[in-house]
Amino acid sequence: MRRINGLALLGRTAASLGGATRVAGATPQRLVQAATISSRSSSNPLWFSQSSGDRFGLSKPSTAAGGSIWFSTTAAQEVHSHVSGDKFAPNDVVLYQYEACPFCNKVRAFLDYNNIPYKVMEVNPMSKKEIKWSDYKKVPILKVDDEQMVDSSDIIDKLSQRINPENNVVDNEEEKKWRHWVDNHLVHVLSPNIYRTPSEALESFDYITSHGNFSLSERLVAKYGGAAAMYFVSKKLKKRHNITDARAALYGAAETWVDALKGRQFLGGSTPNLADLAVFGVLRPIRHLKSGKEMVENTRIGEWYSQMESAVGDHWFSKS
Repeated sequence: MRRINGLALLGRTAASLGGATRVAGATPQRLVQAATISSRSSSNPLWFSQSSGDRFGLSKPSTAAGGSIWFSTTAAQEVHSHVSGDKFAPNDVVLYQYEACPFCNKVRAFLDYNNIPYKVMEVNPMSKKEIKWSDYKKVPILKVDDEQMVDSSDIIDKLSQRINPENNVVDNEEEKKWRHWVDNHLVHVLSPNIYRTPSEALESFDYITSHGNFSLSERLVAKYGGAAAMYFVSKKLKKRHNITDARAALYGAAETWVDALKGRQFLGGSTPNLADLAVFGVLRPIRHLKSGKEMVENTRIGEWYSQMESAVGDHWFSKS
């Protein structure tokens, strides 16, 4: 591996987040850039801008943008959930993802809640060899038997209508409104929070690289170079999204969601709807980071989140 000039690398990495140039090959610069994907996108990692998501193959939902990236230590894992799904029983479901991607986690929350057994294939963000079979080069990609599905919101809409063909998801305006809010507002407050300070940026990348599909050399470069780069990039993201105080924005989003519940157990009433699952899926990757812990401690969202954990089940860390 070529020697890396730290300052030059970080400068190029930060600048690259504003572009959409396609990346190929695993140079040190690209390793850091790929790690920063965990900041926001459609296949977007929890920690980056949509432009960087496009750059590294993160698909943007049809109604929004945002993202997160987390990686599992095994390339493939199988997950089973607990809710009955008798109406829809595919033989083989495989999710191609980045573990910490908020949009990938939206799909996982839906699959878990609806008791659809599935395998997870962790995609290496540099080579993307796991999805070379597909003409679509972003994640999430869901293969349902022989059918390829892409775009987190579209995936969820299609699966939801197959599970409940009598329901038309687009007819529920409240649910539609809050799903749109997740993709267009909630995801944008995540990166400024998980990269808010140097220690929080390092905490985030320690998790990402520990659970991701990285080689040892990629892991070291991504952890330290990515954390440093995203600490500075997060400042630009704050300005772009008119965020003055990152924590206040996160707490405000949490309180806005609780207000939307209007005293109900879930937005869907006694059971979660697609908006509940979207909020939960996007927040799940940050729950045990400092920002997520403080969000639960300083807002009213904790009760709803705990109820969602019980309803969805915690299959997130299950490995075969």
